[in-house]
Amino acid sequence: MNSLKNITTPIITDLEKFKLEFKRALNSEVKLINSISSYLVKNRGKTIRPILTLLCARLCSKPTEYTYRAAAMMELLHVATLIHDDIVDDAKLRRGKPSIKQIWKNKISVLMGDFILSKALINMVSLKNFDALELISNTAEKLSAGEIMQIEKSLTRTMSKDVYYSMINQKTASLIAASCELGAITTTNENNDRKSVSGYGENLGMAFQIKDDLFDFLGSENQTGKDKGGDVKQNMITLPLIFSIDSANRPDRNRLKSLVRKKKKSSSNLKEINEMIHNLGGFNYANKKLDEYSNRAIDSISTYHDSEIKKSLVELVSFNRYRKS
Repeated sequence: MNSLKNITTPIITDLEKFKLEFKRALNSEVKLINSISSYLVKNRGKTIRPILTLLCARLCSKPTEYTYRAAAMMELLHVATLIHDDIVDDAKLRRGKPSIKQIWKNKISVLMGDFILSKALINMVSLKNFDALELISNTAEKLSAGEIMQIEKSLTRTMSKDVYYSMINQKTASLIAASCELGAITTTNENNDRKSVSGYGENLGMAFQIKDDLFDFLGSENQTGKDKGGDVKQNMITLPLIFSIDSANRPDRNRLKSLVRKKKKSSSNLKEINEMIHNLGGFNYANKKLDEYSNRAIDSISTYHDSEIKKSLVELVSFNRYRKS
């Protein structure tokens, strides 16, 4: 598996322009905002979404100044949702470091998330492209709806596989698909380009979320930088668990549901849940779906001529499949 550094080699200059645009967008006259922004920039993650915007722009044509703004905007939107997610989930860690919520507490975190969201909106307007505005507005709605759907279905314990796929399509895949499509919109704006790269991003986004859900059960805090078993502790029902409950016999199903419903789960409870999911084939099923969506992503850009950019997009799918964090 190639490293992300190698994958992004063809767009290294584009990434530098994105970073400047991102820092500029976060700048404020308020010292506290700049302090939090510096912390965010220092502990920024893999920046997958802007990488996708830039790669897809290069796949379709050549990046423009609007491409770099769009890349910065998608990262701003993503960061704002992460800050709010950490408040909702009461997450203490983000990428192995204390979360914004953990350091600056809920009130400042909410306001910082709102500030970054407002900056994303400013960037959105500056694109001066109605297609881009429509895409981003619809994506923002899907992000919120997907998160609320997950909470609702977990509370009512009515999460099915079909609902799960719909939910992750909204809360994760929609943003990744939009990031890719903006690469096309800000360059060629050809319908075929938009459809191809959006399909790539949507399927990669589905695979990305399934990988994250597997991490919640199987990853260590050192690897993921997040609280281990966070979803299970918050009673969030994800794909490995859904499959296991559906396929279990009555005694196992009742035991698994009983463990999941516990308000406070001990380490032994979490271990037993993992063992049951493993034995019931939940992890195997999730990995098969991960491979299925990964293959669909690659198929979506199969019509493009072979190039370093296309190679990077294909390798990015593999990177997600085998990543450790």
